[in-house]
Amino acid sequence: MKLTFTLLWILVAPSSLVLCDTDESSLEEPSLPQIPAVETRSRFAALDDVRLLANGLLQLGHSLRDFVHKTKGQINDIFQKLSIFDHSFNQLSVLTNEIKEEEEELKKTTVVLKAKNEEITSLSLEINSKVDSILQERTQLQSKVGGLEEKLSGLSQGLSPTEQMTEINALKDVIQTQEKSIAELLKAVKEQSDQLNSQRSKIRTMEEKLNQNPFMQDNFERPFDLQTIVPSLGGYLTNTSTNGNVDMTYFPSHCSELFGRGERASGVYAIRPNQSEPFMVYCDMDQDGGATVIQLRKDGSVNFDQNWDKYENGFGDFQGEFWLGLRKIQSLAREGNSFLNIQLVDLRQGKHFIQYNFSLEGPEAHYAIHLSQASGDMPDALSNHTGMMFSTKDQDNNNLEGTHCTNTHTGGWWFNACGETNLNGRYVQGRSRGRRRGIHWKPNRVATYSLQATQISIRSTPTISSAPSTSSTPNTSSAPDTSFTPTTLETENFS
Repeated sequence: MKLTFTLLWILVAPSSLVLCDTDESSLEEPSLPQIPAVETRSRFAALDDVRLLANGLLQLGHSLRDFVHKTKGQINDIFQKLSIFDHSFNQLSVLTNEIKEEEEELKKTTVVLKAKNEEITSLSLEINSKVDSILQERTQLQSKVGGLEEKLSGLSQGLSPTEQMTEINALKDVIQTQEKSIAELLKAVKEQSDQLNSQRSKIRTMEEKLNQNPFMQDNFERPFDLQTIVPSLGGYLTNTSTNGNVDMTYFPSHCSELFGRGERASGVYAIRPNQSEPFMVYCDMDQDGGATVIQLRKDGSVNFDQNWDKYENGFGDFQGEFWLGLRKIQSLAREGNSFLNIQLVDLRQGKHFIQYNFSLEGPEAHYAIHLSQASGDMPDALSNHTGMMFSTKDQDNNNLEGTHCTNTHTGGWWFNACGETNLNGRYVQGRSRGRRRGIHWKPNRVATYSLQATQISIRSTPTISSAPSTSSTPNTSSAPDTSFTPTTLETENFS
């Protein structure tokens, strides 16, 4: 409408000016004679033209109105599509939450399966040991039966047939009883083997589900390796015996004795310190002799936040990370003249070592540790822990009343009032979130970085150099990476 009025004003305004000019000229020249008017074309727009223009403007207004209505319709369509998108996004959020809940359930189930698998594995090892002993008894019994048969054949002339049959029947009963016991034990072993296969199948199924779920691949921890073969003590005894009878005097007391016998390959061996039951250890052989490794951390593949029973008996895998067990460590320490050798790798791959004169009390004293005469290329952070008892998350034996150190530090250790050293803490790549979270050796700065690798071993003689050599002919039974070679101390990570 404004445009219409503007155009009308443009057309009408000149006519007003022409009329005014005409009036003025008539007033100024009254005396001139009148000349007949000559017909000329009008300077004003015709009424039809004005109407035509107005009609065109009206049609333009209608077109604009239609365009506005069409635009409003398109905007409404856009709003409807946005509403549909919001609804779809909400449904996707709900589905994501359901997948995360399933992830948590799968994680819990996997943890339970891992625990059951460990129990079944330990039970299978015990059964294997019992089967070996029964097979040995069977061999001995068969040899005795052979001897008795020879004696029976010699006495058969002086015995009546009735007495011979009685003796033979008695021997048959004994043999049948032994065979029945052996058959039952083999049946039990087969059942345990079936259970192990079932557990493997379940864990493989869980791993397949985890691999198919993209929401869980980044958050799920490293899968448990069922194919890892830990050397069996029963198998070792069978392989090292020639006549089925095991000579207990064959076993060395520690890895240094093995080194003295000529062994130069690092690997897993059976030892028998202080006339105890034989058990398997990892021996680190270098130019200074043999070291019995009692703890190894290098990649976080094993959870060290375990209970008292686990720390007392040991856990982990000789092919990766492990804790030998307080019972076995105490058995080694009772040999006397023991040296505790600790090797560390920091965030910058700097390698350091320290060693102590070392002794360990028994379970009645909660495995209290005693250390003295430290030497090495890094600060002494453990001497002030001497006399401290071992603590875990379910058994608090630290020196600070009213505080459970393992709740703030994680992992079992000889805590002295929740001190600044813990080599069994949670494995963290780089900087730890909390000052006491991670693997630490005397951290006293606000920015705390967790150690990247540790190895604790027991030697019968002190080391001359600090670097265990990596053997060129490793033992094929197991070969964890223990190639620590200390360099110059980086004080920013240790003091």
